Amino acid sequence: MEYRALLVSEAQEKQFTAQVTTLDTDNLPAGEVLIEVQYSSLNYKDALSASGNRGVTREYPHTPGIDAAGIVRESANEQFSSGDEVIVIGYDLGMNTAGGFGQFIRVPAGWVVRKPKGLALRDSMCLGTAGFTAALCVDKLLAAGLEKDHGEVLVTGATGGVGVVAIALLSKLGFQVVASTGKPQASDWLRDFGAADIIDRAEMSEENKRPLLKERWAAAVDVAGGNSLLNILKTLRYGGSVAACGLVESPVFQASVLPFILRSVNLLGVDSVELPIERKQAVWDKLSSEWQLESLEKMVTEIGFDELAASLDKVLKGQAQGRYLLNLQS
Repeated sequence: MEYRALLVSEAQEKQFTAQVTTLDTDNLPAGEVLIEVQYSSLNYKDALSASGNRGVTREYPHTPGIDAAGIVRESANEQFSSGDEVIVIGYDLGMNTAGGFGQFIRVPAGWVVRKPKGLALRDSMCLGTAGFTAALCVDKLLAAGLEKDHGEVLVTGATGGVGVVAIALLSKLGFQVVASTGKPQASDWLRDFGAADIIDRAEMSEENKRPLLKERWAAAVDVAGGNSLLNILKTLRYGGSVAACGLVESPVFQASVLPFILRSVNLLGVDSVELPIERKQAVWDKLSSEWQLESLEKMVTEIGFDELAASLDKVLKGQAQGRYLLNLQS
């Protein structure tokens, strides 16, 4: 069966091109579940794969897309039947397995989550991996003891997908959220999602050799890493926690143990890729019910295949704001 997909190829050594083309489902990898993809979303990892980053994707030609939501068309696993609405994020999808930027994917049943009844397929990809990761961060902070009266919660990379969903979700839950961004022109936009205050990201990213700084944050969601993560640790209030889920500034930081042993702070690692499928289902269920966001549409730009390559380039260059939703039916 023929279908449309974005195919990234190495035209010459280390020179990659991306074009929408027609492929055949017979050439999809082995897997128990064939899914017709209705929606996907754009993530930084997709932009890296589309640009030829071998740290994400080893072999080309390749179809990126680490997110997919659609309808089961064939299943060799009794857990799923033709017509089921499902979600696939993480694992190897879009990395070395043909991903959600194609109208069909074939994947192992162990990667597939049944879409909760309270969540539309479209809304699941308005969230995508970025929104799901934001929810994981909030969940970990709550499990670590964060409560509404503890003080301000910082969110770095605020205009990105993880950041804006984290702001909206924390605000919905009653927390006072401070957004860190390098895009001051987006301040009003961030306040629409519940940010109580905006700070320049330079405040957190500048180098400071002091092992501890004045306490401020009850907790933080950090997508930056590097000096930003280091300075967050130095400024967490006693017993506070930071959920670390990104490295857009740097994957490396050099810290002392003083924040941990003098202020009893917590560094919480967050991964959405290899998370057990039962845990993924539970988080999606929560996002479809008590954590459902009414503001999703305001943070999304919907695109079709014709706009995909240009939108990926914006994501790669850090020019994106909010979420890009790919409608594979358009």
